[in-house]
Amino acid sequence: MDLNRSEALKRGEKAALALGISLLFGGFLLFITVPVISLFLRISPETFLASLSTPVVTDALILSLTTAVACVLIVVLCGTPISYINARFAYRGKDIIDTLIDIPVILPPAVAGLALLMAFGRYGIVGKYLSLFGIEIAYTTLAVVLAQVFVSSPFYIRQARASFEAVDTNLEDAARTLGASPVRTFARITMPLAAGGLISGAVMTFARALGEFGATIMFAGNIQGRTQTMPLAIYTTMQGDLDASLALAVILVIISFGVITGVRYTLRRGDSA
Repeated sequence: MDLNRSEALKRGEKAALALGISLLFGGFLLFITVPVISLFLRISPETFLASLSTPVVTDALILSLTTAVACVLIVVLCGTPISYINARFAYRGKDIIDTLIDIPVILPPAVAGLALLMAFGRYGIVGKYLSLFGIEIAYTTLAVVLAQVFVSSPFYIRQARASFEAVDTNLEDAARTLGASPVRTFARITMPLAAGGLISGAVMTFARALGEFGATIMFAGNIQGRTQTMPLAIYTTMQGDLDASLALAVILVIISFGVITGVRYTLRRGDSA
């Protein structure tokens, strides 16, 4: 009799635990998905397509995609050798450099934008010398790219470093013993093996650059067709043209979903390989 009661209590505890976990997961998923779904429900397909032809949406979309692609190219070209060196070599000050690389992730975006302005603005530490040659960076499209590079580069560098560290050094050593130069070994062995992680890091960098707001508005301003990216256009149009704001928001949601799907697919293929 006591044994049956004990088993019934255990079953009751398991059922209560399962119910609690289900409610927790269900509540959290609703909290995440309902706001996203509401964006799609608040705008009809016809209105969405019509809003895509408005100048503010078109300009913001083209500018965001162009600057984000430029940001990724710069980060990949500069960040790949940095990541490889940090993954393979020990040198004095390495911890300090790692800390500096991670600072943009921790800094509030507004602080990042103000820091860039104090460095590259007309009267900034570097900008005042560039002004002597007629070079203006702040409140230009170049400022948008620099802001995106500043805030998104750690995402690629960290992922790339982890990918290089995961490559078996014995394979690289074997290639060198067979006569391959360090450059050939890197191009034929290291890069292909780390490619999955590098692509994932580049995609995450693109997504972070595309969604940048605080540093951009502080350093580049909010000028349509010149510095107004999609997040800035959403902020601006929400006050007067809600349909355009919703259209831009839906585009960013679709891109974000595609980014997450792409990263997971790439990492899964890399693990299988």
